Formats: sequence, structure tokens, C-alpha cells
Amino acid sequence: QVHLVESGGGSVQAGGSLRLSCAASGRTFSILDIVAMAWFRQAPGKEREFLAFINLSSGSGSYGDSVKGRFTISRDDAENTVYLQMNSLKPEDTAVYYCAAKMTGTSVYAYWGQGTQVTVSS
Repeated sequence: QVHLVESGGGSVQAGGSLRLSCAASGRTFSILDIVAMAWFRQAPGKEREFLAFINLSSGSGSYGDSVKGRFTISRDDAENTVYLQMNSLKPEDTAVYYCAAKMTGTSVYAYWGQGTQVTVSS
């Protein structure tokens, strides 16, 4: 079992920046079984949108088109934490942001955090 907790959300003006954190906790062997972590968001009335993922072994990853060049995903293995640095924020980035974890040998993100609200004003 893996428990994910997001933090760092808040309100910011357009053009500003925020850094979200996602801390993973659980049994040691469960944490070691995480192969990838990702960020998603969901705005009211819209479907959940993929933002970025990072492979915890290789460090490789990818980004959704809407955030490419503005958002950066990174990890701190010692802290079991993944970050999402968000720059040049736009009002359309307003949403609840979620992190998720994918376990070794699986193809879906089985564990999700509770979400953190990001509001960008114009």
C-alpha cells in the first residue's frame, strides 16, 4: 500500500509560479516497487488531464502538450518525493492537481493523492 500526499497548491496571478510536492509513504518494499509517478489535473466540468510523468529508475519522462516548456517534473529519492515546478501559469491552469504512482509490473496508476487546488487569476 502506498500513500500519496500533495502539497504546495494555492492562488497565484497569471505569469507566476508554484511548486507542487507529492510525498510517498508506506511500507519500504511498497515504496521501492513504484516504477513511475505522474501528475494530472482536473478542472471543473472537464476530464482529468495528464501533465507529466517520471520513471523513477531512469529519470526519463514526458509532458502533456498543454504544459510542455512551462512545467518540470523532478524527484528526490531520499525524500520519496516528486515535484512539479509550474512556471508561466495561466488562468486555464486552474484545477485540482493530483499525483499518482504506478507499481512495477502494472500498466495503470493505482495510487492517487487527495489533490491540491491551484487557482490562477488574470
